[in-house]
Amino acid sequence: MEEATPDLESDSDEMAEPGSASAKEEFRGRVALIASPIGNLGDLSFRARERLESADLICCEDTRHSIRLLQRHEIGRKALLSLHDRNEASRAEEIIARAREGAAVCVLSDAGMPTVSDPGYRLVRACIEAEVPVDVLPGPSAVLTALAGSGLPTDAFYFGGFLPPKSGRRETELREALERRATSIYFESPHRIAKTLTALAALDPERSVCVARELTKKFETFHRGSAGELAEAFNRQPRKGEMTLLIEGATRRRRPEKD
Repeated sequence: MEEATPDLESDSDEMAEPGSASAKEEFRGRVALIASPIGNLGDLSFRARERLESADLICCEDTRHSIRLLQRHEIGRKALLSLHDRNEASRAEEIIARAREGAAVCVLSDAGMPTVSDPGYRLVRACIEAEVPVDVLPGPSAVLTALAGSGLPTDAFYFGGFLPPKSGRRETELREALERRATSIYFESPHRIAKTLTALAALDPERSVCVARELTKKFETFHRGSAGELAEAFNRQPRKGEMTLLIEGATRRRRPEKD
């Protein structure tokens, strides 16, 4: 008997040649948020490459960083516009005007998804108010990559962005993480990670934690253990690189009886 072959084609799979006239026409007047690699430049998706190749304007958190990504994927020269925390509010009007003129606009942060602990939120709000379509192209995520490899529960999690640099506010945030049922995830500076782990160990030395370091890069490492163990290890031997801290959620046994 001849087996039926599943039909894997759909309208979304029928894509024009990147950079072609038909592709440019499809993306005209739209702003695309593109998730960029968090370390390994090879993680850029085919769909993201197609959109960047067809772009008339690429807004970059750091143009020098984005140029390396474009060169790595052999994407031709593009008009680049810096878009960062300090100029986003003023640049939004200019970007919206370009989209209304029919330009295909892309937005790149240095790593990960624009708007998530990166510039882009103000621009998205302005686009929504101006009724300019916004597309989101998913891709690499330090949060999800760290969570998947941490060995901590993944059924519920909380992402708190960067931990506060001041010790008082940081300790308050850590206390909230220890009381939260879900796994808590934060970005932390390599210059403060040892102090943060020490503060966490002082609050609950037995709590399971993970520090995911240099994700997707050559020296990617998952440091797993109790807060006390990792505090001792990081104070004994400081580590460099980008850090993501994950803290095990409170179990019913650990939570106050009133809960």
